[in-house]
Parts: sequence; structure tokens; C-alpha cells
Amino acid sequence: MAGQNYSIVSEFILVGFSTFPQHLLPAFFLFYLLMYLFTLLGNLLIMATIWSEHSLHTPMYLFLCALSTSEILFTVAVTPRMLVDMLSSHRSITFVACATQMFFSFTFGFTHSFLLMIMGYDRYVAICHPLRYYMLMSIRTCARLVSWTWAGGSVMGMMVTLIVFHLTFCGSNVIHHFVCHVFSLLKLACGNENSSVTLGVILMCVSALMGCLFLIILSYIFIVAAILRIPSVEGRHKTFSTCVSHLTIVIVHYSFASIIYLKPKGSHSMDSNTLMATTYTVFTPFLSPIIFSLRNKELKNAIKKSFQRKFSPLNS
Repeated sequence: MAGQNYSIVSEFILVGFSTFPQHLLPAFFLFYLLMYLFTLLGNLLIMATIWSEHSLHTPMYLFLCALSTSEILFTVAVTPRMLVDMLSSHRSITFVACATQMFFSFTFGFTHSFLLMIMGYDRYVAICHPLRYYMLMSIRTCARLVSWTWAGGSVMGMMVTLIVFHLTFCGSNVIHHFVCHVFSLLKLACGNENSSVTLGVILMCVSALMGCLFLIILSYIFIVAAILRIPSVEGRHKTFSTCVSHLTIVIVHYSFASIIYLKPKGSHSMDSNTLMATTYTVFTPFLSPIIFSLRNKELKNAIKKSFQRKFSPLNS
């Protein structure tokens, strides 16, 4: 860097959807706004139903309530900024605001993964050790597990943010993304340590996510083995049905994350990369309340009962 003039970056420009044809932006805005509102309302409905229905005051639904909270907070950390920038010509974001957005998006993203892992463990205990379930998964234990997932997510978010924003950003300040995306930011950093920091961030994130996925898969290996020992087909089907919504969310979560982070470099245009990124940041949180509401029979019936109490005339 000796002998060269660099200007230290104090703000960034989020490219986002600015490369799309301008006449399409209102349609994109409306589409993502509706998905954003549905995500908020769907998760709030799940949380309100679990809170009001005493039959749902069980460990599984406590974890689901925490998962809905993390979905809401992740969506609020990412989507409103994207929506505002779609209809704005001023797409700059300050250094501090960018760091804050990265911290919260990573915190809630990792918390979501840790909660999915804990929910897998919950299903393992319920199916493989049913007689000891309420002893192993007491309210105090569940509250402690949820607290650890939030603490773990916060630690991961803080570590990644501090590592990235410890670097010096000079020269270009244009982020080719609609959020302060970690790898897009690392491309703007100057200095010799950039490549080692990038590798460190990748290893940290992949280790945490793959560790969660490994433990979820391990839980389901034991779950499937226990289900296969059930003599009746009806019993096997009934037992497995308690896992379907969680398993579906895990598949959706990790499939869309793989599309974003494991796609071949340089094989897509900037516009297609932007649309692909929304599958994880917008579409996955949108699907979550739909999957849990439709695939979980007990929750679906509780939501119906709630609506009937609210909107149907009182029966004698």
C-alpha cells in the first residue's frame, strides 16, 4: 500500500435491485412487501396461539415460539432496508449501520440454526425416551436451552462482525448486494490479511452450521431406528408425523443456504444473484409459518379453535 493514495470508507453503497429495470421495481417492492407482512403476521399468529392455548404449553411449542421470534427479528433486520432501497435513489448506509445490520442478521440467523438443532434433540428425546421426556425436557431445562441458543447466536454474530469490521476498507465502497453481506464486504477490504480473514470467517460459519446439521441428522438416525421398531404402520405414521414440520423446515433452511453459499462462482449474473439471495433472506422466513401451520396438526387445530372463538358468535 506504500506510495498509493487510499480514501478510508465511511459509508457504503448497496447496489441491491438498482441494476434491475426501473419499471419492475414497484412490482418487486409489492411482492416482497406482501411476503414480509405475511412473515410477520404468520409468526405472530403462531406465537399468540401458543401463548393462549394451554394444551400447547409443551417443550416443542416453547422452542417453536422461540423460532418464530428469531424469524421475525431476522426479517426485521434485513427486509425493511431492502424494501426502502428499492424505491429510493439514495442507497448509502453508514459504517456503523452496516456493522449493526451484519451483527443482528448473523445473530438471528445462527440462533435460528441452533434452535433447529435443539428442536431435533427434543424430537429425539420424545420418541426415543418417551417415559423420561418430561424429566429431561423440564420447563427449566427448555428455558436454559433457549437461552443458550440466543447467547450462542449473539456470540457468533459479534465474532463475525468484529472480525470483518476490524479490517480497513478503502477505495471502492460499493456492495453488490441488498444487505451488508459478509463476503461482499470482504471484497472491499484492503490489506494482506484479507484472504486469511475470509477463510477464517468461512470456517467459523461452516463449522457452526455443519455442526448443527450433523447433530440434527444424528438425532433423526436414532428417531428413524426407534420408529422402525414400532410394530403397527399406524403407530409409525403417527410418531413420524410429529417430526414432519421440523424436518421440512430443516430441509428448506439448509437447501436455500446451500444455493446461496455453495453455488459456482461467476456462473450467474448480478441480477440472478440478487434474486437467489432473497430465497434465503426473504423466502425461507416466509415459508416457515406456512409449513408449521399446515404440517403440524395440533397447531393447525389450535389456530382454527382460536379463530372460531374470536370471530364466531358465542354458542350457548
